Amino acid sequence: MVEVRSGQATTLAIGSVVVAIVVLALKAAAWGLTGSVALFADALESVVNVAAAAAALAAVRFSSLPADANHPYGHAKAEYFSAVLEGALIIVAALLILHQAWGALAAPRAPEQPGLGLAVSAVASAGNAAWAMLLMKRGRALRSPALVADARHLWSDVVTSAGVIVGVGLVVATGILWLDPLLAALTAANILFSGFRLLRESVGGLMDEAVPAATLDRIRRIVADHAEGAIEAHDLRSRHAGRFTFLEFHLVVPGAMSVAQSHEICDRIEAALKAELETAVITIHVEPEGKAKHKGVPVL
Repeated sequence: MVEVRSGQATTLAIGSVVVAIVVLALKAAAWGLTGSVALFADALESVVNVAAAAAALAAVRFSSLPADANHPYGHAKAEYFSAVLEGALIIVAALLILHQAWGALAAPRAPEQPGLGLAVSAVASAGNAAWAMLLMKRGRALRSPALVADARHLWSDVVTSAGVIVGVGLVVATGILWLDPLLAALTAANILFSGFRLLRESVGGLMDEAVPAATLDRIRRIVADHAEGAIEAHDLRSRHAGRFTFLEFHLVVPGAMSVAQSHEICDRIEAALKAELETAVITIHVEPEGKAKHKGVPVL
């Protein structure tokens, strides 16, 4: 099943590269038709999209490699490096857009062929939005940080494009030329926020952030419900690494219990946890009742 998920993630990452190249070509054409600084900024962000999609593809391919002697826990964290890179690229793109917008505010000019240029940009944005929705849905289902990061990056591009289209449309309708760079600057601010949020979440993954509280509560209930014969479970720890969730805890059993009996309890708990968290990697340390801490997860 893990191999199937890896293959699906790779296919989606390849699709992202293709979509990013097509969207870049369309947005570059829209800028060439109009000469609008806002459309130029939009095309500039699409250059970053191509680089980010390529980075996501490399990360997904690398993270799917099996564990080896140098990486006994696998390569899943490679996806977080890609997500960090994408967050940084989003911020760079926003700063470049702000730079262009500032220059255009000093010397604004009317766009040429705005109708055709906006139509081309709208087609590119619609394609981006459709792909971002698909990528977000499938990325979350596959638990791929790189794909989810790429989807968020695309959503920031869709927001940018919407602002640009509105801005250029208002310039044409009102003749107020400074609206073009002003709205480009406003959408760049939104992109900055998206980039900083993505960086925070990605760094959390690299720092072995625990699973969300709601997930941890479900894990505790599963352990309590399926550890019949044991006394308690304590020192439960968790972390994410790409598509995998690593869990470990101590299971206290009666001192007279045989190794085979305690192993059977562990197998039962592991099966229940993997039914809930398919890609869970579980380590259980069995201890005699003298090691009980009378806290953690009491067995029901």
